[in-house]
Amino acid sequence: MRWLRTFGKIVRSGLTIEETRLEPLLALRTAAGVALVIGLALWLVSPAFAASAALGAFSAGTATFQRTWRPRKVIALGAGAGLALSTFVGYLAAGRLVTFLPLLAVWAFAAGMAWALGSTAGIVAATTVGSMLVTVTLPTSLGLALEHAGVIALGGMAQAVLILLFPIRRWGAHRDALADALAAVADYARRLQHDPAAPFDPEPLMTARDAAAVTPSQARTRPPVLHGPRGLAERIVPVVAALADPDVGAPAEGPGRDRVRELLNAAADVLDVAARSIRRGTSTEVPPRSADVLRVDGQGEVLEGPARQAAEELVKLLADTLELAGGVGAYDKAPMSSDPASAQFLVRPTMFRLLPVVVRAVRRELHRDSPVFRHAVRLAAVATLGYLIASPLPVGHGYWAPIASVMVMRPDFHRTYARAVGRLAGTLAGVALATGMVRALGPDAHVFAALAVVSAALSYTLLRTGYAYSQCFTAAYVVFLLGMGGHAWEQTVPERVVLTLLGGALAMLAYVVFPAWETPRLPGRLADWLAANGRYAAAVLRGYAEPTREHRADMRRALLASREARAAWQEAYDQARQEPVRPRGLTSHEAEDAQEALKGFDRATMLLESHVPGADSRFAPEAERFAEALEADTAQAAEDMREHRNPDWERVADALHAWGATGDRSPVLRRGAELQKRALDDLATAVSRTPLERDVGSAREEQRVRAALAAEGDGSGPSHGGG
Repeated sequence: MRWLRTFGKIVRSGLTIEETRLEPLLALRTAAGVALVIGLALWLVSPAFAASAALGAFSAGTATFQRTWRPRKVIALGAGAGLALSTFVGYLAAGRLVTFLPLLAVWAFAAGMAWALGSTAGIVAATTVGSMLVTVTLPTSLGLALEHAGVIALGGMAQAVLILLFPIRRWGAHRDALADALAAVADYARRLQHDPAAPFDPEPLMTARDAAAVTPSQARTRPPVLHGPRGLAERIVPVVAALADPDVGAPAEGPGRDRVRELLNAAADVLDVAARSIRRGTSTEVPPRSADVLRVDGQGEVLEGPARQAAEELVKLLADTLELAGGVGAYDKAPMSSDPASAQFLVRPTMFRLLPVVVRAVRRELHRDSPVFRHAVRLAAVATLGYLIASPLPVGHGYWAPIASVMVMRPDFHRTYARAVGRLAGTLAGVALATGMVRALGPDAHVFAALAVVSAALSYTLLRTGYAYSQCFTAAYVVFLLGMGGHAWEQTVPERVVLTLLGGALAMLAYVVFPAWETPRLPGRLADWLAANGRYAAAVLRGYAEPTREHRADMRRALLASREARAAWQEAYDQARQEPVRPRGLTSHEAEDAQEALKGFDRATMLLESHVPGADSRFAPEAERFAEALEADTAQAAEDMREHRNPDWERVADALHAWGATGDRSPVLRRGAELQKRALDDLATAVSRTPLERDVGSAREEQRVRAALAAEGDGSGPSHGGG
């Protein structure tokens, strides 16, 4: 039943329309690249050659729609070069199975390992495997093979040239990432008005940080507006959290709470204005009402103490954010310097210096428990097995089966199965649509070429709305290309449907035979998050103990590591919830409670971060003792959780008790430490097991054995009694 329920969810996921902003201009430009290559080949050579030449232009165009922060023209050139190389190398070995199959296996394994560099690299690498599989249909001349590879590379060059000549939102993805981060902080401020303990998801800030990493050449042309607002958004998050929190900020009720709600709402308005300005590249004025609210220097200000301090810091950060975003009307300050030559930026390696990065990333994944490694093994096995199975079948184009497998396979279970369902549904719909049009229009290479370009444009347009809907027009594109090349639709259409079904079935079966389940890894992921959170909390506390620039840098590094660990946990947790396997070591209820506890611990640390003193502040030695205890206990608890032992916070409790005995000079610091201890207690409650609970598994197994023996003794079959 678990598999049936999971498969029902997969079918719905594979056919779901994703709500996303369409990009018709980008689709039109990319389809123009396909039209250019097909038109020239059709005019200068032949329809069959034009059908082959369209492979590079279409695949390179698809690569440019993947989520990446590198220039699209670089992606197009890289995809075209990879397709050309795999085509030519595949031709050299395509004459005999004894040479082609090992090459195919090695190439597919390398393509699977490319996921260590990210989804864009993995998807582009998978298309090169498909290109290699098509080489079995090439002419048997080395010169023609070189020519074919050159034309495929030319398709990538055509896409790159069009991107260069007709730039469309050149920095659009980077602007969107930064605007999404500011909008996420605005949403967080609004939620804090009604729920002072609302959690904040740092994923938009992580995405914005990834987008902010640029190469030196990109840094010289990056718009000034993309330089500073991300860092300000990072600083605003803990400030609004501290302002809204009743433990360290404004009181839970009364005029102070009403004032905080006004400030949070005005802050959200300003952040939304900044996000729109960055996304659209325009200047936008802040509403006068919000500008009036964001003044905390008047005589009638009701906020006092830490709440007043947080409000003043919030106003200053919002003013700086609005300046950098290009807003006018609310604040009158000189714009900050944004000279790319003098500004610091996050460095992204150039394409020529990427090799050491690739080697290190792949080396980290070369072990049996890595999902990327297991995906690479599955990809290599399915590509070779699919080719061996489909080749002897009495159909042409047997390579469609392994291509279908390679293109739907992903490192995780849910996406692999959902894409298999989507590809089959899209193929059936696209083939039916294209077949009807082929039959109605009759054989005409030029008409089929035009329909292929239209299908490519629609495929690009719908690429991000759902795999099934994009695949529908991709299948129609292939049918029109085959018709243009002179292939009879009566043969190609049934073949494509059957072989797509075969390829999808092989991909789904491969994950069952050699899975990479995330469910058993949940305790380890949770332990990694706990240890990283402990180091982050200790770094913040040391910022109180000794406020120095070095400790602030350590705090920043620990925060980034904590976010990475949290993202790894969240990804594993989301995947585990979609897997048809039973929990091992951590039930779904325990995982949910533990996640909420660690979010509370992270929030308590974030509240402390908002009040870290400056370099000229006094030392707080009690914070250093608590930091050492906290770091030691969380590190030990992480090991205990990996070994399925109950965590213990003895050192933390002793340090907090000693802290109370020696007095307290910082109420915010002490209150934050108490909130951290409470969150750790909640975590221990979520994951701890009593001796009876730890033995329940073995007790149930013994009960099943006794029931089976009793059934064998009296010949009554399986027992259903209670024992």
